[in-house]
Amino acid sequence: MNKSDSECFTLSFPEAKGLVISGDVHGDFNQLVFKLCVQYRMRDTLLIVAGDCGFGFEKRESYENMVRRNVKRMNEANNWIVFVRGNHDNPAYFDGCAFRYKRFVAVPDYAIIQACSHTILCVGRAISIDRQYRMNTWKGKLKYLKAGGNATDALARNIYWKNEAPLYDEKKMGAICSQFTIDTVITHTSPSFCELFTKGNLHHWIQNDDTLLDDVEAERAAMDKLHEQLVWDHHPVSHWFYGHFHQSWHNSIDGILFRMLDIMEFCSMY
Repeated sequence: MNKSDSECFTLSFPEAKGLVISGDVHGDFNQLVFKLCVQYRMRDTLLIVAGDCGFGFEKRESYENMVRRNVKRMNEANNWIVFVRGNHDNPAYFDGCAFRYKRFVAVPDYAIIQACSHTILCVGRAISIDRQYRMNTWKGKLKYLKAGGNATDALARNIYWKNEAPLYDEKKMGAICSQFTIDTVITHTSPSFCELFTKGNLHHWIQNDDTLLDDVEAERAAMDKLHEQLVWDHHPVSHWFYGHFHQSWHNSIDGILFRMLDIMEFCSMY
Protein backbone atom coordinates (compact mmCIF):
# COMPACT_ATOMS: atom_id res chain seq x y z
CA MET A 1 0.00 0.00 0.00
CA ASN A 2 1.15 3.55 -0.70
CA LYS A 3 2.22 5.22 2.56
CA SER A 4 3.39 8.51 1.06
CA ASP A 5 3.64 10.36 -2.21
CA SER A 6 7.21 9.14 -2.60
CA GLU A 7 6.25 5.46 -2.53
CA CYS A 8 4.73 3.47 -5.38
CA PHE A 9 2.23 0.64 -5.20
CA THR A 10 3.81 -2.21 -7.14
CA LEU A 11 2.94 -5.78 -7.99
CA SER A 12 5.18 -8.28 -9.72
CA PHE A 13 4.15 -11.50 -11.47
CA PRO A 14 7.40 -13.38 -12.17
CA GLU A 15 5.56 -16.62 -13.00
CA ALA A 16 3.43 -15.04 -15.72
CA LYS A 17 4.27 -16.10 -19.26
CA GLY A 18 1.43 -14.27 -20.97
CA LEU A 19 -0.08 -10.80 -20.58
CA VAL A 20 -3.63 -9.91 -21.64
CA ILE A 21 -5.57 -6.65 -21.35
CA SER A 22 -9.37 -6.59 -21.30
CA GLY A 23 -11.95 -3.89 -21.87
CA ASP A 24 -14.82 -3.18 -19.48
CA VAL A 25 -16.48 -6.19 -17.85
CA HIS A 26 -19.32 -4.48 -15.93
CA GLY A 27 -19.53 -7.08 -13.18
CA ASP A 28 -19.46 -10.16 -15.40
CA PHE A 29 -16.59 -11.66 -13.40
CA ASN A 30 -17.54 -15.30 -13.87
CA GLN A 31 -17.67 -14.87 -17.64
CA LEU A 32 -14.29 -13.15 -17.51
CA VAL A 33 -12.71 -16.11 -15.73
CA PHE A 34 -14.45 -18.58 -18.06
CA LYS A 35 -13.20 -16.73 -21.13
CA LEU A 36 -9.65 -16.61 -19.78
CA CYS A 37 -9.35 -20.15 -18.44
CA VAL A 38 -11.81 -22.23 -20.49
CA GLN A 39 -12.74 -20.53 -23.76
CA TYR A 40 -9.19 -19.42 -24.60
CA ARG A 41 -7.46 -22.00 -22.38
CA MET A 42 -4.84 -19.55 -21.24
CA ARG A 43 -2.34 -20.61 -18.61
CA ASP A 44 0.32 -18.75 -16.64
CA THR A 45 -1.35 -15.54 -17.78
CA LEU A 46 -1.87 -12.15 -16.17
CA LEU A 47 -5.08 -10.43 -17.25
CA ILE A 48 -5.51 -6.71 -16.54
CA VAL A 49 -8.99 -5.18 -16.81
CA ALA A 50 -8.87 -1.56 -18.00
CA GLY A 51 -11.64 -0.27 -15.73
CA ASP A 52 -15.41 -0.51 -15.29
CA CYS A 53 -14.95 -3.80 -13.53
CA GLY A 54 -18.25 -3.52 -11.67
CA PHE A 55 -17.21 -3.30 -8.02
CA GLY A 56 -19.79 -1.70 -5.74
CA PHE A 57 -23.11 -2.48 -7.35
CA GLU A 58 -23.56 -5.55 -5.16
CA LYS A 59 -22.81 -6.35 -1.52
CA ARG A 60 -19.22 -7.12 -0.63
CA GLU A 61 -20.11 -10.77 -0.04
CA SER A 62 -20.95 -11.24 -3.71
CA TYR A 63 -17.36 -10.44 -4.71
CA GLU A 64 -15.99 -12.75 -2.02
CA ASN A 65 -18.28 -15.47 -3.36
CA MET A 66 -16.99 -14.80 -6.88
CA VAL A 67 -13.45 -15.45 -5.68
CA ARG A 68 -14.45 -18.69 -3.96
CA ARG A 69 -16.34 -19.85 -7.03
CA ASN A 70 -13.44 -19.24 -9.42
CA VAL A 71 -10.28 -19.75 -7.36
CA LYS A 72 -9.92 -23.44 -8.22
CA ARG A 73 -10.11 -22.74 -11.94
CA MET A 74 -7.65 -19.86 -11.61
CA ASN A 75 -5.24 -21.93 -9.51
CA GLU A 76 -5.30 -24.84 -11.95
CA ALA A 77 -4.54 -22.53 -14.88
CA ASN A 78 -2.08 -20.47 -12.80
CA ASN A 79 -3.72 -17.23 -13.92
CA TRP A 80 -4.14 -13.84 -12.23
CA ILE A 81 -6.50 -10.90 -12.76
CA VAL A 82 -5.68 -7.29 -11.88
CA PHE A 83 -8.50 -4.75 -11.88
CA VAL A 84 -8.02 -1.06 -12.71
CA ARG A 85 -10.71 1.34 -11.52
CA GLY A 86 -13.29 2.72 -13.93
CA ASN A 87 -16.02 5.28 -13.37
CA HIS A 88 -18.45 2.42 -12.71
CA ASP A 89 -16.45 1.16 -9.73
CA ASN A 90 -16.51 1.97 -6.03
CA PRO A 91 -13.09 3.55 -5.28
CA ALA A 92 -13.05 1.93 -1.82
CA TYR A 93 -12.24 -1.41 -3.45
CA PHE A 94 -9.17 0.05 -5.19
CA ASP A 95 -6.70 0.72 -2.40
CA GLY A 96 -4.70 -2.45 -3.01
CA CYS A 97 -6.06 -4.07 0.17
CA ALA A 98 -9.87 -4.10 0.19
CA PHE A 99 -10.00 -6.60 -2.68
CA ARG A 100 -6.75 -8.51 -2.66
CA TYR A 101 -6.41 -12.25 -3.09
CA LYS A 102 -3.73 -14.48 -4.54
CA ARG A 103 -5.44 -14.59 -7.94
CA PHE A 104 -7.45 -11.37 -7.91
CA VAL A 105 -6.51 -7.84 -6.89
CA ALA A 106 -7.97 -4.36 -7.44
CA VAL A 107 -5.15 -1.81 -7.61
CA PRO A 108 -4.98 1.92 -6.85
CA ASP A 109 -4.30 4.59 -9.43
CA TYR A 110 -0.64 4.91 -10.44
CA ALA A 111 0.02 1.28 -9.60
CA ILE A 112 3.04 -0.28 -11.27
CA ILE A 113 2.63 -3.84 -12.57
CA GLN A 114 5.67 -5.84 -13.67
CA ALA A 115 5.15 -8.96 -15.76
CA CYS A 116 6.52 -10.62 -18.89
CA SER A 117 9.40 -8.12 -19.13
CA HIS A 118 6.91 -5.22 -19.17
CA THR A 119 6.59 -2.38 -16.69
CA ILE A 120 3.00 -1.20 -16.75
CA LEU A 121 1.51 2.01 -15.37
CA CYS A 122 -2.17 1.75 -14.41
CA VAL A 123 -4.33 4.87 -13.98
CA GLY A 124 -8.08 4.55 -13.65
CA ARG A 125 -11.22 6.71 -13.43
CA ALA A 126 -13.38 8.61 -15.93
CA ILE A 127 -16.57 10.69 -15.98
CA SER A 128 -20.01 9.05 -16.02
CA ILE A 129 -22.00 11.07 -18.52
CA ASP A 130 -25.24 9.74 -16.97
CA ARG A 131 -24.21 10.74 -13.45
CA GLN A 132 -27.25 12.90 -12.72
CA TYR A 133 -29.55 10.06 -13.72
CA ARG A 134 -27.61 7.63 -11.55
CA MET A 135 -27.71 9.88 -8.49
CA ASN A 136 -31.44 10.50 -8.86
CA THR A 137 -32.16 6.83 -9.48
CA TRP A 138 -30.23 5.77 -6.40
CA LYS A 139 -32.13 8.18 -4.20
CA GLY A 140 -35.30 6.44 -5.27
CA LYS A 141 -33.88 2.98 -4.68
CA LEU A 142 -32.79 3.82 -1.16
CA LYS A 143 -36.43 3.88 -0.13
CA TYR A 144 -36.63 0.15 -0.85
CA LEU A 145 -33.11 -1.05 0.00
CA LYS A 146 -32.64 -1.38 3.74
CA ALA A 147 -28.86 -1.85 3.66
CA GLY A 148 -28.10 0.21 0.56
CA GLY A 149 -27.94 3.56 2.27
CA ASN A 150 -25.37 2.86 4.96
CA ALA A 151 -23.34 6.05 4.73
CA THR A 152 -20.70 4.79 7.17
CA ASP A 153 -19.80 1.74 5.08
CA ALA A 154 -17.40 2.67 2.28
CA LEU A 155 -18.18 -0.65 0.57
CA ALA A 156 -21.96 -0.28 0.72
CA ARG A 157 -23.91 -0.76 -2.49
CA ASN A 158 -24.37 2.17 -4.84
CA ILE A 159 -24.53 2.94 -8.55
CA TYR A 160 -22.51 6.16 -8.60
CA TRP A 161 -19.39 7.44 -6.80
CA LYS A 162 -18.61 11.16 -6.93
CA ASN A 163 -14.80 11.17 -6.94
CA GLU A 164 -14.64 9.51 -10.34
CA ALA A 165 -12.70 12.14 -12.28
CA PRO A 166 -9.21 11.03 -13.34
CA LEU A 167 -6.39 13.01 -11.81
CA TYR A 168 -2.93 13.78 -13.04
CA ASP A 169 -0.81 13.25 -9.93
CA GLU A 170 2.49 15.08 -10.37
CA LYS A 171 3.99 13.76 -7.12
CA LYS A 172 3.22 10.14 -7.91
CA MET A 173 4.57 10.55 -11.43
CA GLY A 174 7.73 12.04 -10.00
CA ALA A 175 8.16 9.04 -7.72
CA ILE A 176 7.41 6.59 -10.51
CA CYS A 177 9.73 8.24 -13.01
CA SER A 178 12.60 8.13 -10.51
CA GLN A 179 12.20 4.38 -9.95
CA PHE A 180 10.76 2.79 -13.09
CA THR A 181 10.95 2.81 -16.86
CA ILE A 182 7.42 2.54 -18.25
CA ASP A 183 6.79 0.74 -21.54
CA THR A 184 3.02 0.10 -21.28
CA VAL A 185 0.14 2.25 -19.99
CA ILE A 186 -3.35 1.06 -19.06
CA THR A 187 -6.00 3.67 -18.33
CA HIS A 188 -9.76 3.67 -18.32
CA THR A 189 -10.23 6.71 -20.53
CA SER A 190 -7.77 8.10 -23.08
CA PRO A 191 -5.86 11.20 -24.15
CA SER A 192 -7.87 13.73 -26.14
CA PHE A 193 -6.16 12.90 -29.43
CA CYS A 194 -7.46 9.29 -29.39
CA GLU A 195 -10.83 7.94 -30.42
CA LEU A 196 -13.57 8.29 -29.39
CA PHE A 197 -13.53 12.05 -29.44
CA THR A 198 -16.93 12.22 -27.78
CA LYS A 199 -18.92 9.62 -25.90
CA GLY A 200 -22.30 8.50 -27.23
CA ASN A 201 -25.33 10.60 -26.21
CA LEU A 202 -23.12 13.17 -24.47
CA HIS A 203 -25.18 16.04 -25.88
CA HIS A 204 -28.32 14.45 -24.46
CA TRP A 205 -26.88 14.31 -20.94
CA ILE A 206 -25.38 17.81 -20.87
CA GLN A 207 -28.86 19.29 -21.10
CA ASN A 208 -29.42 18.43 -17.43
CA ASP A 209 -25.83 18.62 -16.20
CA ASP A 210 -24.30 22.10 -16.45
CA THR A 211 -20.70 21.09 -15.75
CA LEU A 212 -20.62 17.77 -17.59
CA LEU A 213 -18.96 19.00 -20.77
CA ASP A 214 -16.20 20.79 -18.86
CA ASP A 215 -15.63 17.73 -16.69
CA VAL A 216 -15.38 15.41 -19.68
CA GLU A 217 -12.85 17.74 -21.29
CA ALA A 218 -10.86 17.82 -18.03
CA GLU A 219 -10.93 14.01 -17.95
CA ARG A 220 -9.17 13.80 -21.29
CA ALA A 221 -6.82 16.68 -20.40
CA ALA A 222 -5.60 14.69 -17.38
CA MET A 223 -4.62 11.86 -19.72
CA ASP A 224 -2.92 14.39 -22.01
CA LYS A 225 -0.77 15.52 -19.08
CA LEU A 226 0.07 11.92 -18.26
CA HIS A 227 1.13 11.31 -21.85
CA GLU A 228 3.17 14.52 -21.97
CA GLN A 229 5.04 13.60 -18.79
CA LEU A 230 5.89 10.13 -20.02
CA VAL A 231 7.22 11.59 -23.27
CA TRP A 232 9.09 14.34 -21.45
CA ASP A 233 10.80 11.78 -19.21
CA HIS A 234 11.72 9.64 -22.24
CA HIS A 235 9.85 6.51 -21.17
CA PRO A 236 9.88 3.93 -23.98
CA VAL A 237 6.10 3.58 -24.06
CA SER A 238 5.08 1.35 -26.95
CA HIS A 239 1.49 0.44 -25.98
CA TRP A 240 -1.39 2.32 -24.35
CA PHE A 241 -4.65 0.47 -23.66
CA TYR A 242 -7.99 1.84 -22.52
CA GLY A 243 -11.68 0.94 -22.40
CA HIS A 244 -14.61 3.19 -21.38
CA PHE A 245 -16.01 3.88 -24.86
CA HIS A 246 -17.39 0.40 -25.62
CA GLN A 247 -15.84 0.21 -29.05
CA SER A 248 -12.69 -1.22 -30.61
CA TRP A 249 -10.06 0.93 -32.29
CA HIS A 250 -6.30 1.17 -32.60
CA ASN A 251 -3.78 3.49 -34.16
CA SER A 252 -0.06 4.21 -33.89
CA ILE A 253 0.55 7.82 -32.86
CA ASP A 254 4.12 9.11 -32.51
CA GLY A 255 5.44 5.62 -31.95
CA ILE A 256 2.82 4.50 -29.41
CA LEU A 257 0.13 1.98 -30.32
CA PHE A 258 -3.07 3.27 -28.72
CA ARG A 259 -5.71 0.57 -28.42
CA MET A 260 -9.31 1.08 -27.33
CA LEU A 261 -10.91 -2.17 -26.16
CA ASP A 262 -14.57 -3.02 -26.42
CA ILE A 263 -16.54 -4.67 -23.62
CA MET A 264 -14.85 -7.98 -22.69
CA GLU A 265 -12.43 -7.63 -25.62
CA PHE A 266 -9.06 -9.31 -25.00
CA CYS A 267 -5.74 -8.14 -26.39
CA SER A 268 -2.60 -10.22 -25.81
CA MET A 269 0.95 -9.00 -25.32
CA TYR A 270 3.95 -11.31 -25.22
